[in-house]
Amino acid sequence: MKVAVVALGKIGLPLAVQFADAGHEVVGVDVNAALVEKVNAGVEPFPGEAHLGEKLAQLVPAGRLRATTDYGEAVPGADAVVLVVPLFVDEATGQPDFGWMDAATRSLAQHLTPGTLVSYETTLPVGTTRGRWKPMIEQVSGLTESPADGSAGFHLVFSPERVLTGRVFADLRAYPKLVGGLSEAGTAAAVAFYDAVLTFDEREDLPRPNGVWDMGSAEAAEMAKLAETTYRDVNIGLANQFARFADSVGIDVQRVIEACNSQPYSHIHNPGIAVGGHCIPVYPRLYLSTDPAASVVATARAANAAMPEYAVARAEAVLGSLQGLRVAVLGASYRGKVKETAFSGVFATVQALASRGAEVLVHDPMYDDTELTAYGWEPYHLGEPVDVAIVQADHPEYAAVGAQDLPGLRLLLDGRRVTDPARFTGVPRLTIGGGETPTA
Repeated sequence: MKVAVVALGKIGLPLAVQFADAGHEVVGVDVNAALVEKVNAGVEPFPGEAHLGEKLAQLVPAGRLRATTDYGEAVPGADAVVLVVPLFVDEATGQPDFGWMDAATRSLAQHLTPGTLVSYETTLPVGTTRGRWKPMIEQVSGLTESPADGSAGFHLVFSPERVLTGRVFADLRAYPKLVGGLSEAGTAAAVAFYDAVLTFDEREDLPRPNGVWDMGSAEAAEMAKLAETTYRDVNIGLANQFARFADSVGIDVQRVIEACNSQPYSHIHNPGIAVGGHCIPVYPRLYLSTDPAASVVATARAANAAMPEYAVARAEAVLGSLQGLRVAVLGASYRGKVKETAFSGVFATVQALASRGAEVLVHDPMYDDTELTAYGWEPYHLGEPVDVAIVQADHPEYAAVGAQDLPGLRLLLDGRRVTDPARFTGVPRLTIGGGETPTA
């Protein structure tokens, strides 16, 4: 098959590689000319994705994968077009911002040829595939979605990506591929397509064999992706509420959670200083955009968004004031081992510290000084004097950091429980939900 993949980001590029590796001709489209140039050179454009570099080095020279900025080069004649264009959420209103997706959809529709399967993998509010993309593509392309008379139109489905950055290829094998169409013919075409480009691990824990699962409708597939991620945000919100109470009464919530999860009906997640990334902080808001009465979801999202402020306030309570103190925030990334700041807790943490008059510095082993400075932060280097350190990302490197690496340290707040307490003997150390009541 000829396959076009629209948007070669941290999910789209591995998907394109997966399809090419399965034996198909793949053309990727992206508006970033520098990224396209790197892909065509067989060079990994971003670090951290297992096996991506080696696969690019094989597939591009073999002519199985190439990239372009021109939709007219990629879309015409394609058997399938897969879109993974980012969908943003407006910070002020909490509503989805379809700007980039609308532009990409119109561009592909201008070049769409009869008989093509169009699959959206970007997470969407329920009803978007049918209510927004179908009429837009039909209007621009002049084609009909799954014509009842059997003539050659196009098929449209929603099939959400369910992978994590850094382990995309493993996740593609591990989890069922959900497909929701607007017609039986479109669903059948999508099932056949994904069966041809994916392979699946055997799993005895599933109610049916691992593979491509027909969800019955695009709306069910849209809700499935939103529900599985919103569940995580709500679960973490509950864990954070437990952690805050545990701090107030002197209980270590980690022991409580481990005890609860020792039986099979409890699956409490871990509390922490922040919930970041492209998914968990965003998708609950997409869900709320079509179900505003979901008060549980809204409350959990607000609780998680408040955690950086809570962490900084705990540090302030111990020291009395943060005015004029040098505070190092350890970790710019939203989670360990990933070089990505999307909705990272670093932003709210830095803001909460700056509002209290602290001199804020930021450290991250995955970013150099130039990159940190570009965000407007003053870089911090281990070994420099500092009054307070706040661990924001669980990079494994921080497990080896000790008081000797933070000269003058008066307080450590480990928001991820990644540091070793033995390395901070004599220094007050706080965690989220640790129940500690140290004094400076």
